[in-house]
Amino acid sequence: MKLRRVLALGAVAAISALTLAACGNKSGASSHKGVLNLSTTAEMPGLDTSKVTDNSSLTALSNTQEGIYRIGKDSKPENALATKTTESKDGLHWTFNLRKNTKWSNGDKVTAKDFVYSWRRTNDPKTASQYAYLFDGVKNADAIQNKKADVKSLGVKAVGDYKLEVTLEKPIPYFKLLLGFPIFFPQDQKVVDKYGSKYGMSANKQVYNGPFKVEGWTGTNTKWKWVKNNSYWDKSAVKTNTINFQVVKENNTALNLYNSGKIDRTQLQGSQVANYKNNKDYTYFQGSTSAYLELNEEKVPAFKNQKIRQALSLALDRTQLVNNVLEDGSKAATGLIPTKLTKNPKTGADFANDSKVADTTDHNLAKAKQLLKEGEKEAGISSLNFTLLADDTSGTKQNSEFLQSQFEKLPGVKVSLQNVPFKNRLTKSSNGDFDAVITLWGADYNDPYTYSSLFTSDNSQNNGKWKNSEYDTLIKNSANKDANDKQKRYDDLVNAEKILTKDVGIVPLYWGTASGSGPMLQKSYVKGVIYNSAGVNFNYKNVEVK
Repeated sequence: MKLRRVLALGAVAAISALTLAACGNKSGASSHKGVLNLSTTAEMPGLDTSKVTDNSSLTALSNTQEGIYRIGKDSKPENALATKTTESKDGLHWTFNLRKNTKWSNGDKVTAKDFVYSWRRTNDPKTASQYAYLFDGVKNADAIQNKKADVKSLGVKAVGDYKLEVTLEKPIPYFKLLLGFPIFFPQDQKVVDKYGSKYGMSANKQVYNGPFKVEGWTGTNTKWKWVKNNSYWDKSAVKTNTINFQVVKENNTALNLYNSGKIDRTQLQGSQVANYKNNKDYTYFQGSTSAYLELNEEKVPAFKNQKIRQALSLALDRTQLVNNVLEDGSKAATGLIPTKLTKNPKTGADFANDSKVADTTDHNLAKAKQLLKEGEKEAGISSLNFTLLADDTSGTKQNSEFLQSQFEKLPGVKVSLQNVPFKNRLTKSSNGDFDAVITLWGADYNDPYTYSSLFTSDNSQNNGKWKNSEYDTLIKNSANKDANDKQKRYDDLVNAEKILTKDVGIVPLYWGTASGSGPMLQKSYVKGVIYNSAGVNFNYKNVEVK
C-alpha cells in the first residue's frame, strides 16, 4: 500500500555474523524512551501531496497528514477525519461527515473545502500529478486530466465546513482503501499559494494535520525527523515524541548501527538472513511488491521488437537472482502481479497462478539466443547496446551487475550500468531518460488494478511506453462495464496480465521484499507499529518505544 508507489530497492551485503555479534546492544532495552530511530535507503524526494510517488515520501505524508480514513491493522480503513460515511445503493454517491475543530499545524481549520481544493489540484493537468490516475472513476476525473472538462466539474463538493460529497462515474470496489492513501488527503490552499513551486520541497514549506510533523528536512539532506504534532485531534493516542530518520545506503552499515543500538530496525539482505534468522529480534514483513525491468521503446527502437524483449527475459536466471544474489526471501517473478494479493472470487485460486503464462519467464539461454538472432534480423541490427539505470544502493548495484552478466551471455549484447541516487532515478524514469531501468512497485491497495493500470498506453507511470490495444481494452472493461461483476472483472485482469507477460511489456524480476518489507530486525522495545503489505506499509500513529 503503493504501496503505491515507486520504491527504493534495498541494499544487499555479505556480513560476518561473528564480527557483528560483538557490536550488539546487550541490554535489550531502549536508552531513548519515546524516541524511535530508523534508517532508510533513499533520500526523500518531496512532500507535495499531489506529486509524490515514492515510498519514503508517501510514508511521511501518511504519518504526518490525515485523510478521510486511516488504514489500520489488516488493511482495514478506520475513521480519521470522517465521523460518518453514507454510501448510495448503487455505490456512486458518497457523503462524509467530517470531524469538527481539527487544525493544521499552522492553526488553520481543516475543512471539507481542503479536500475539494486538494482533489482539484491533483487532477488539474497543470499540476502534472503522476498519481492522478488513481482518481479514475471519480466523476469527470479522466476528462479533466485529458483537458476535456473544467477542473471545477470534478465529482467532489463541500457542503459547509464539515460535509463532503463525492460522486463516482462507476463503482470503485477499493474506494475506501483509496481514501486512506495520501494522494486523497486534504491540502491547505493558503500554504500551497504561499510557497508556490517550493511547496512541499522542505519540511517548513508544508503543514501537517496528522500524528506527527516533519522537521529538519531541507529537501536535499540525509537526516530528518518527525515530531509529535500537538495540533493533532487525537494527540493523546500518540505515545512517541520523535522519530529520527537517516539515509543509510549500505546494508552493512545499517546492521552495524542496529547492533550498536543507534537504530531500532534494519532490513536484512544476503547472508544476513541466514545469520540472523534465529535472532530474537528477527521478523518478516510480507510485502506486496514487484520488481521489473522497463525497456524504453522510444529511446531504444530495438526494444519495440517482441522477440528481442523475449530474449532478454529468457536470458535471466531468476532463481539464481533470488537465491544467490538477493538472498532475502524474494520469489522469482512469473509476471507483474505478485502472489497473495488477491484470489479468484469463484475458485479461490491465487491471481498470480491464474495469470501465469508457461515458458515466458523460465531460464532458457538457448531459446533466448535464437529469439535474439531472429529479432535483430527483423529490427535490422547486428548487435544490441544499452545502458541499465538503477539505484545506487549496494544491493541494487549487485542486482544490476547480475542482470548485466546475464544479458551479456547473449551474443553481441553489451550492457553499461548507471547507478544513481533514488531521487535521480525517479526523475530519469519519469522523464524517459533511460534505455532500461530497474523499477520496484508496491501495491497501493489490495487489488490487481493497482498494478495492471500502470501499463495502459496513456498511464504516466508507463515509462517504457509499451502499448497494446487489447490490453488497454481489458483494463478499461475491468474498471467500467464489468466493474460490478466480480468474476468478469477478475477475468479481464487475468487476461490482461497474460498479454503483458507473453508480450514482455516489462521484464519481471522478483516478488517480495523492498525497503520497508521482508526480513528485518526490530528491537523488542518497539511496540504498536502497524504493518500492511499494500498501500503505505507502516502506520506509526500508535508506536511506543518503551
